[in-house]
Amino acid sequence: MSRKHFEAATATAAASLGPTRTKTLATLLAQGRSPAYILGKFQTPAALEAISSLLVSITEDGVPPAEAAAYLRGYAAAWTRRREDTEVRAVWSGPSTPGTPVRATAQVLTEVVGAAEHRIVAVTYSARSYAPLTAALSEAVTRGVTVDIVVETLEGAGGLLSGGEPAAAFSGIPGLRLWHWPNSRRAAPGGRLHAKLAVADDRILFLTSANLTASGAERNIEAGVLLKGGPMPGRMADHIRELQRRGVLTRWQGPRTP
Repeated sequence: MSRKHFEAATATAAASLGPTRTKTLATLLAQGRSPAYILGKFQTPAALEAISSLLVSITEDGVPPAEAAAYLRGYAAAWTRRREDTEVRAVWSGPSTPGTPVRATAQVLTEVVGAAEHRIVAVTYSARSYAPLTAALSEAVTRGVTVDIVVETLEGAGGLLSGGEPAAAFSGIPGLRLWHWPNSRRAAPGGRLHAKLAVADDRILFLTSANLTASGAERNIEAGVLLKGGPMPGRMADHIRELQRRGVLTRWQGPRTP
């Protein structure tokens, strides 16, 4: 009997969850937990959608829960093996010096986005519309990649950011999901969302000093590290997903009206 629906749903769920939460899902299935119980353990929208589809496929294709669990563990093990080999490169933008190659931050950003097959998560303090990045993100959404961008807000920055809301830089990309760190969830006054990073498919991590702006991508002296493989990309993405699950990061609905 064909199990194409189940196999496709498993691949999507594993890609959405990452190796750690994929193993958690496998354990719940092996324990014979109900669909309602399982869905209650995963609260991010992307995870719920992927797991719901998987649970439906398990029923429709007649796959025993124990077999589905083993299938998921296989995916998690494969991801772990693939992540063991790590490639690390320095990324410098600005003036070059002998013996230190300069790779434009803009080039690396678009490469990371272009390499994603399933999901991208990026975090930035400031953001301004930047055509090459907008095009790369739009193409990613079009090919079915889940794109989450976490941005600082004018309110959160406490007057340190000028111009419009950073989130507006991505308003022209349908399907892209914006997140922020509400002031009510900050432990102390003056806290800022100041991280700058991008993760593709839990396997590529770009840590950078650059904001998602034209200045940060092209004009400034900026430094960063590009990691391909190893456990760190997945751990960084897992941390962001957990902040989302706990409500520390919430969906951006636009500026509050007085």
